[in-house]
Amino acid sequence: MARVYQTASMGEAHVRVAIVTDRGQADLLVHRVGTWGLARGDGLWFITRDKQDATVWIHPCSLGMAQVRVCFVDTYSEAGWQRPHRLRGRFGN
Repeated sequence: MARVYQTASMGEAHVRVAIVTDRGQADLLVHRVGTWGLARGDGLWFITRDKQDATVWIHPCSLGMAQVRVCFVDTYSEAGWQRPHRLRGRFGN
């Protein structure tokens, strides 16, 4: 399940993420869910305020610094990887 914490500093983060609005630029389409139980795989994220509860810590950054480009989508069915990526499976652990 993807329980995500947003860090304030790049040094703390497990993954650097660029948030994009164009789906064509995104590596991963993400749907934000409201409870832990709905967070599944890499594409359904529950965003938590507690570091200890998170499975992955991310830091939003520019496209040039990012390891993965993420676009938020409105439905569960759209969420997931757009193309093969080396971080596949990292968010859902």
